[in-house]
Amino acid sequence: MERIRAESVAYFRALDENATLRHHFRHADEEGGLWYIEAVPDRDELIVVKQAELTSAGQLHRYSWEHLGDEHGGLTDQAIDPKEDPLEAIAADEFQRVWTQ
Repeated sequence: MERIRAESVAYFRALDENATLRHHFRHADEEGGLWYIEAVPDRDELIVVKQAELTSAGQLHRYSWEHLGDEHGGLTDQAIDPKEDPLEAIAADEFQRVWTQ
């Protein structure tokens, strides 16, 4: 189990640190929370490298290679498709504003 976790951390870290192109999205969930996503291309897919959930109660949960998950959730391991997934493209500074709060 620890080996799998270490491989996941290494994969997401390499993607994040070596990315030359980043995409940013927002998604509203059914409970009134907002999800902020930073994704990078890898082998013709968009892979989420940072993900922040701002709950309807105002709690912020952040996930990346540095913190893959906790009791509230975790970094998705599924590629995203902006044409299929209900995502709204946002500016990088909007993502950063939420990520760094």
